[in-house]
Amino acid sequence: MSELHELCYFKTRPITEDEYLVPFKSLLKAGIPSTYTLEEAERYNAGKSSGLGPGPSPVPEQVQEVESNTTPLHLICENIPVDYSKDEEKVILQLIEELFLRGAGWCLINDKDETPGCVLNRRNLAHTSFWNVIVDAGVRAEVLLRKITDSSIEFIEDEQEQAQEQEQEQEQEEEVEVDNIEVEEDPSNTPSVYLKTKLAYKDDALVTEGKGDGVMMQWEDQLMAAGCKSLFKNASKDSANVLNIGFGMGIIDTMINKKNPSKHYICEAHPDVLAKMKQDGWFEKPNVTILAGRWQDTLPELLSSGIFFDGIYFDTYSEHYEDMLELFDLVVGLLKSNGVFSFFNGLGADRLVVYEVYKKIVELDLTNYGLKVNYTEINAPKTTLHQTDGEKESVWKDIKRPYWRCPIYYHPEVEFI
Repeated sequence: MSELHELCYFKTRPITEDEYLVPFKSLLKAGIPSTYTLEEAERYNAGKSSGLGPGPSPVPEQVQEVESNTTPLHLICENIPVDYSKDEEKVILQLIEELFLRGAGWCLINDKDETPGCVLNRRNLAHTSFWNVIVDAGVRAEVLLRKITDSSIEFIEDEQEQAQEQEQEQEQEEEVEVDNIEVEEDPSNTPSVYLKTKLAYKDDALVTEGKGDGVMMQWEDQLMAAGCKSLFKNASKDSANVLNIGFGMGIIDTMINKKNPSKHYICEAHPDVLAKMKQDGWFEKPNVTILAGRWQDTLPELLSSGIFFDGIYFDTYSEHYEDMLELFDLVVGLLKSNGVFSFFNGLGADRLVVYEVYKKIVELDLTNYGLKVNYTEINAPKTTLHQTDGEKESVWKDIKRPYWRCPIYYHPEVEFI
């Protein structure tokens, strides 16, 4: 264990600037990385005792490629005293901020599959000042990453650095290629693969056949009910025009249809779902228009036709937040001035801290489109949480990967500012 890690255990109380912050900053300034893990330190010490020597830096070459595990931020979150004082809280926050200033990762995973935020949540420290600092760091990091990724700025590097990078790329090429193939073949991550994947309707779920990915599940009905209510919030009773993107099991569309809107548009791309809709008579309903195909292809036609909606709901499978950003461009053109847009808010919902980060990111992004979002908190079913794993009532039985783990659902209502 290194001196930096020792400081993160808070063995001496009270926690003061002189006792902790001053030496902490000094060690980081000396070159110890903010992401230097406990496991790396142990390997380094093992190397010294075996005669390998300490190497030229605090993190020798033989341990620099170790997968990140228990970082200083993990240790701090694990060891915050339950009875911390206001003064101690201030010092701990400064330690966390110092780590972020020097590049600490807000969502790195330890050997327990926990981010620092997950550690706080387990210790009932969610929504404390420590939690808020991590969430804010997550928002900054994600927004900055997107800016860098989308930027057309060219970064100039010397030839030696470029050569080293090319050599590393060649060494890792085969491994990356295998990883990419796995991602490309995963229907939960790749829309084109999902649309070619056979689906199976069960009593309480729509899943990918043979893989068990949960495309939609019956437990979502109370969340869909909130979405349906939002779509009709400002609509006239005798002339409501509503659009739902992503039929799935038809949960929200059944709710919408019961309200008898004057026009009910449904956009769906998967051939198995379209076949089920045809079988169940959705194509023959007098007030329903089926838009068969990807929303990226069908919605621009509505836009050019001058069709406007009182309510728009979005809940597709296998798409990512980047796709939602593309959708926002269309929403501002399709939504009436007093219309409401909503969506199934499952962004990062397998971890509460990630869910909180995306909650704020959505707020920021929508303002760029002249939109504002209001969140209503809804208690999620207990059968979706970790506590019921392995029990009969868990909704994730026979499901490959749980996509919901948060106790609270933030139902979004989006309107023009």
